[in-house]
Amino acid sequence: MSHLAVAKTYKLFIGGAFPRSESGRTYQAHDHKDNFLANAALASRKDLRDAVVAARKGCAAWSKATAYNRGQVIYRIAEMLEGRRTEFVDLIMTSTGASNRNATTEVDAAIDRLVHYAGWTDKLAAVLGSANPVSSPYFSYSAPEPTGVVGLLAPSGSPLLGLVSVLAPVITGGNACVVIAAEQDPCAAITFAEVVATSDVPPGVINILTGRITELARHLAAHADVNALDLTGADAELRESLEQAAADTVKRVYTPRGVPDFAAAPGTARLRAFLEIKTVWHPTGALALSGGTSY
Repeated sequence: MSHLAVAKTYKLFIGGAFPRSESGRTYQAHDHKDNFLANAALASRKDLRDAVVAARKGCAAWSKATAYNRGQVIYRIAEMLEGRRTEFVDLIMTSTGASNRNATTEVDAAIDRLVHYAGWTDKLAAVLGSANPVSSPYFSYSAPEPTGVVGLLAPSGSPLLGLVSVLAPVITGGNACVVIAAEQDPCAAITFAEVVATSDVPPGVINILTGRITELARHLAAHADVNALDLTGADAELRESLEQAAADTVKRVYTPRGVPDFAAAPGTARLRAFLEIKTVWHPTGALALSGGTSY
């Protein structure tokens, strides 16, 4: 008796849950030979707004977590991804046509990238912060703080490593994110959401939407409760319109130069892009004893 193949329908990942699009719409994802692979949710503007609300709630808790705790959670994502390594290798081979060797290399690099950023969480203050020499009776300290909610456009062509490379530095710094997955290859992104859902990540810290980038990206860029954007997954024409939309709410916008090489050492540019450096002054000596305040 022949087995009836059951096509998978992926959902969105918002606030730690997997809802269908509120519109009920889906679209077909295809493999490298243009064969049907799965159905993916076609996110709407309402889904995008829900994801931003969830990210704001998630950011409140995540930004207050200790750096050590954030490192543990990101390392846990790497552990869970390692446990599903074979599944991701097969998925990347099917969706992109990569060889087993290249797909394995991408998955392993994504796991290593998560471990890399897990180790960064408790080092940000030491590397990016400073004690500032000032010519006055004050101590002056600068320390990195999260920017808030970051909108990410995931790159195409590197469905897992590219996604991890733009997402991990954002959450390492204590931010929450709303990710628009690569439109033509959403399966790895939403399968990665299943990894996140079992990795102790607080609800709302990572939200992943699938759908039409032209339908969602401008509304993400213009949303007043989104604090920053990473436009890695946008082409030159779309980037210009998104930068204009972001200007109305004075968002931070990160646009990489040239074509990113995700296999290369990640550096610190993405970490720095989504951190605010806050400076505190505190009186010293007699001024402190007299009741002077820090500001």
